[in-house]
Amino acid sequence: MEGKFKARLICFILGIGSLVALNSLWNMGDYYYKLFPRYHPMRVITIIYQPFALAITMLLAHNESRINTRMRNLSGYTLFFVGSLLLLVLDLATSGKGGIGPFIGLCVLSACFGIAHAHVQGGVSGDLSFMCPEFIQSFLAGITAAGALTSVLRLLTRASFEKSNNGLRKGALLSFGISTLFEFLCIFLYAIYFPKLAIVKHYRSRAASEGSKTVSADLAVAGIQKETNQQVGIEANQQDRLSNKQLFLQNIDYAADLFLIYLLTLSIMPGFLYEDTGSHKLGTWYPLILVTMYNMFDLISTYIPLIKFLKLESRKGLVIATLSRFLLIPAFYFTAKYGDQGWMILLVCVLGLTNGYLTVCVFTVAPIGYKGPEQNALGNLLTLWLLTGICFGVALDWLWLIGKSRNF
Repeated sequence: MEGKFKARLICFILGIGSLVALNSLWNMGDYYYKLFPRYHPMRVITIIYQPFALAITMLLAHNESRINTRMRNLSGYTLFFVGSLLLLVLDLATSGKGGIGPFIGLCVLSACFGIAHAHVQGGVSGDLSFMCPEFIQSFLAGITAAGALTSVLRLLTRASFEKSNNGLRKGALLSFGISTLFEFLCIFLYAIYFPKLAIVKHYRSRAASEGSKTVSADLAVAGIQKETNQQVGIEANQQDRLSNKQLFLQNIDYAADLFLIYLLTLSIMPGFLYEDTGSHKLGTWYPLILVTMYNMFDLISTYIPLIKFLKLESRKGLVIATLSRFLLIPAFYFTAKYGDQGWMILLVCVLGLTNGYLTVCVFTVAPIGYKGPEQNALGNLLTLWLLTGICFGVALDWLWLIGKSRNF
């Protein structure tokens, strides 16, 4: 159908925009550990944003059928844009100095990113769930690409400014500036260009004919509100949509998969990689290399399910694969304690490879067989459990500090 490639490209960019600001913050670990050495910045920043992301996602998922998805997503991208801009302002206003004041400001902006993330990831995931599976795959690939992009950018800026005064700070400012521009691009694309693509209008019109009210604002932008309202008036009352509770019970294994995938991943990323992997030949570059390798393989793995015979569609198979990942916990523990940096890099690659692959498999398989409004709701529910897994994961990440001589 006309415009499919353009739509996939925009979905990819929107995926980058849903996490590029947050990843820019996370990839500044070397800079923030220099500014705030006593505050465990990567662990604190990560855990601060989680309750806000989770609480707002729960609220939005519960009310998703009554929410204007267009305004929800635009609000999220706008908040990301403003937050990224304020990160620049905060650093410039404090002249890159540490202390409790700037750290509190950093935590507040992290909470804002959590609110923005809740709006965007659930909203866009639900919006794309009733379209073709390639759209949601492209969006998820964009999310992982955000990590890869910011990690590579951090390595390049670190290398470029390493010998200059305040090199770490200059790299951080450049990263925040790029993420700010990227968020502005996402606002423009989602608000103006994406809803006018023929293939997007087709899927949204079909969803409206099946009783979905969340697409009305986007269809109005595309100039087909009147036609859709007529369809809704005739057909919406004929629809017997499943409740959120029924959808959850029918897909509880998929929800558990996403919860456990991100519980494991975030119990290791990024806090453990920055604080608990020891000293090696790569020195201060070591955690940056680890995070970059994770993000690169996370990105690569999101494209593996596009090869049909490599895509895992069995519900039982997905559960087994998800549970098998927990073998990585003892592997990371003993590698950090006794292994060389090469083995740690290999484990990080496996962590990223399995994370992206299983996420795409779940999100593309779960909506099959449902109607538009139910697919939208299911996309929101799955995102809720993904973020719940992240929330519990970043909390469990603190357990790695048990037994260390200087924990807090």
